[in-house]
Amino acid sequence: MHRRARCPYRPAAVLAAGLVATALATLPLTAPAAHAAASPSVSAASVSSAGYWITTSAGQSTAFGTTAQAAPVTSPVDGPVATLASVPAGGGYWLAGSNGDVAAYGTATSYGSLAGIHLNQPIVGMAATGDGRGYWMVASDGGIFEFGDAQFYGSLGNIHLNQPIVAMAGTPDGRGYWLVASDGGIFDFGDARFYGSLGNIRLNKPVVGMAATADGGGYWLVASDGGIFDFGDARFFGSAGNVKLNAAMVAMAPSPDGGGYWMVGADGAVYAFGDAPDRGSAAGTVPSGQSVVGISPTSGTGTGLTGGGFVPPPAPANYASGTSGYDISWPQCGGSYPPSSSVAVVGVTDGYAFSTNPCLQSEAAWGSGALSLYVNLNSPEGSDATQWSSGPAGTCTIGDLSCESYNYGYNAAAAAVRTADASGAVAGTYWLDVETANYWTNDTTANTQVIAGAIDAVRALGRTPAVYATSYQWGVIAGSYRPGVPVWYPTGETVLYPGAWCSSSSFAGSAVKLVQSAAGNYDGDYSC
Repeated sequence: MHRRARCPYRPAAVLAAGLVATALATLPLTAPAAHAAASPSVSAASVSSAGYWITTSAGQSTAFGTTAQAAPVTSPVDGPVATLASVPAGGGYWLAGSNGDVAAYGTATSYGSLAGIHLNQPIVGMAATGDGRGYWMVASDGGIFEFGDAQFYGSLGNIHLNQPIVAMAGTPDGRGYWLVASDGGIFDFGDARFYGSLGNIRLNKPVVGMAATADGGGYWLVASDGGIFDFGDARFFGSAGNVKLNAAMVAMAPSPDGGGYWMVGADGAVYAFGDAPDRGSAAGTVPSGQSVVGISPTSGTGTGLTGGGFVPPPAPANYASGTSGYDISWPQCGGSYPPSSSVAVVGVTDGYAFSTNPCLQSEAAWGSGALSLYVNLNSPEGSDATQWSSGPAGTCTIGDLSCESYNYGYNAAAAAVRTADASGAVAGTYWLDVETANYWTNDTTANTQVIAGAIDAVRALGRTPAVYATSYQWGVIAGSYRPGVPVWYPTGETVLYPGAWCSSSSFAGSAVKLVQSAAGNYDGDYSC
């Protein structure tokens, strides 16, 4: 396996500065709710020609209605996705990660992100400006971050909130925005007017999303139980407040003319009201380990995709016993590739975590239908604290190596899968390269958290995890850790009978499925 040396830099030594907003607006007074959710009418009349995108926490998106599956414009979000916002004219959208990273798709243009910046609290909401040439992001503490032509009109970054901010919406002219907290408290900035809130009302369930009307004269709030609350000129078209949901609501979006709205649950189920057309649902198609986090509208012609849900993940590599082939990565860039074969393994990374093989796309094309991929792992290193400071293990205290290591492994593997998918290198099996040539700590318990996090990320993205290591190197790095995943075993030499290295058990607690041996200009691989 190929790797590149890196100089280790422990994350505990990184003093990442907190980012705070640059101004603060006066808090508006709150008023009782104008209208509470009532009748559960889960149906819609298709008056408007519109569709919508839905995205998951892993950044997988799917289109319904008039939209097309938008191609990626930038690299995928590096970490868990928090929300999405669409280009007002349609045809594209942005994904925002909880760490502030931004990815653009279709007609959307990236105007910057918070990648590499240590945030005090995670990003929870995003809104586009009226012309689609900028966007805001909001953190759960009410901090506002503006990009492109989005202007800063105030924030709650230094105000103590009763409950965290959960969503935001922009005014049609892009000169203001609203923030909503989980208790229904509304905070208005710029030319966004205050039309009422739920701040003093006891709610059955917390508010999780909001949407503004087409003229900016009102807004809706949605609770996790599907209850709808309307203010200003926002009309009530129905709710799911009395419907038994299979999963909690997570977001809502308005139809283009403001004559209706969609709500989406964590399971991908979509509920349409008013003139918001029912273009389909992703219920039952959300990949295992993921949940839907957002929905965003787009205008169209009334024709196009009907929405079949998320594309099923690719099947794991099923190399027939006794077949052979090769593995290649960045060292083969600029040179010739091996002949096509029954076994083809390509490196996603450039020798270490959070890197990219510059020849990934062409090498994946060489692997074709026999493709599986591998990812180099190592302990947390470098100056980018966002790679380990937050993730599925939570927001880590500086120096909590176990927490940092799990987040780092998870985020590194997730970034690799998303990068590979975006380049067209789609595979069902990911081999996790665990070698002493890369940087690892002396703490085997922390090292196992890196590996465990990577395994969980690969599974969460619907792929099959496996490991590449020798018994010796695994023992030095991971001690007695036994994750029970398949093993790719490197012999380190040319062997006449690689099948002799196959085994039904291994240091990882499962079978050796692939054996690597030297084979001239390329590494050769034998399937057990």
